[in-house]
Amino acid sequence: MPDLMTTWWIWLAAALVLAILEVLAPGFVFLGFAIAAAVVGLALIGPLKLLSVPMLLLIFAALSLAAWLILRRVFALPKGQVKTFDTDINDP
Repeated sequence: MPDLMTTWWIWLAAALVLAILEVLAPGFVFLGFAIAAAVVGLALIGPLKLLSVPMLLLIFAALSLAAWLILRRVFALPKGQVKTFDTDINDP
């Protein structure tokens, strides 16, 4: 019986669940994890089949951090710009 952490479809299912969570709680919190889980799942189909579970988790963590940093850089406000609000939603 294969180890569950080295089964490619579990990683892809986790990526799907994390992507759905990102829709429910936006802010690029879960999207980096979803991207990393999808990459690890797809890599398990090919070249990473023989890696151990700790190595897979290390790759997942590194990819999650890299994806989060890239998403933060791409979707962040321009440097020095601060989001301000001039009106209140409750004002008539």
